[in-house]
Amino acid sequence: MTLQEREQLGGRRPAGGDRPVEAPPPATAASPTAPATGPATASAPGPDAAARSTFARNLARQRELYGEPLGDRIRRLQAALGVSQARLADGLGLSTAMLSQLVSARRVKIGDPAVLSRLALLDRYVRRLPAGESVRADELLAQLRQTRPHLGLPGAVPRDPGEALRAVAPPAQLAAAASVLGPRFPAIAELLRRAAADQR
Repeated sequence: MTLQEREQLGGRRPAGGDRPVEAPPPATAASPTAPATGPATASAPGPDAAARSTFARNLARQRELYGEPLGDRIRRLQAALGVSQARLADGLGLSTAMLSQLVSARRVKIGDPAVLSRLALLDRYVRRLPAGESVRADELLAQLRQTRPHLGLPGAVPRDPGEALRAVAPPAQLAAAASVLGPRFPAIAELLRRAAADQR
């Protein structure tokens, strides 16, 4: 290209000329293409850390409520009776899934007071077993499943009313009380007569 042609172009060099192409300016911190510099920022806790925190908190709460984690108690009962978790759950009146959640501390509390009472009753029974004594687990758990403990009295089984009456009065007095109450309170009188007649 002649000097005249260059002057006509205003001193600009055409693309593809002999002038080297300049590299783009380096990216700055303000540039959106600038690489991140400096220390990495702290990331939020992952799901594993959150799960461990929940597990530890639930275990601590179970210790407060029951004196130990429920998993420890359930495993002790399973070992003493030689039964599966599903069989023990049935004896307590719980679903297998619910008992599994309690054992793994995914759930904290036993919501049904009757189930809690059965668990306490069974735990006391197992603790009092002489070392090496065999247990008829199926029979024991079947009986446990049929119990209807009083709310607020863990492990208590409703007492036979006749037995309670015989504990406070001899049969002759029960029969006399039945005669007095008969005209006005026939149902109570009948209960007294049955208690007097049942000599256990």
